[in-house]
Amino acid sequence: MKTFHGRVIVPGSCEAEALVSHGGLNTLASFQKALQFGDEKATCGDQNNPDLYGREMAGKALCLPQTIGSTTGGMVLYCANAMKRGPACMLFSKPIDSLAAAGAILSDVWTESAMPAIDSLGDEFLEAVQTGDHIRVEANGTVTIL
Repeated sequence: MKTFHGRVIVPGSCEAEALVSHGGLNTLASFQKALQFGDEKATCGDQNNPDLYGREMAGKALCLPQTIGSTTGGMVLYCANAMKRGPACMLFSKPIDSLAAAGAILSDVWTESAMPAIDSLGDEFLEAVQTGDHIRVEANGTVTIL
């Protein structure tokens, strides 16, 4: 069991299976199938992300360094959460980027889908967590790999 502490962007607690990306998450490419074609499991469609491509993202603890891509990123996250196809939480090793922060905060304010977001967990977090690990997120920013 390893514990990390980060900065709370959107408060909340959850437990979920980890889905890890060592590269940036392109939100539009990753969630496009979920938003446009009704993929309720939010299967990652970003062929440029070998860690996530073809994996189900809905309900997972999405562990990543940062998001990348177009200015639609925040709206994509908001829409995925509003459609109940978003991740259980987003856990960033680096400081969160403004687009991901906007999407997480909009989701918290305007939807019933709670998606805790914690950033600045450190590179050690991404080195320690593996896809399939069980993650616990606490409202104070504590993240535990169980």
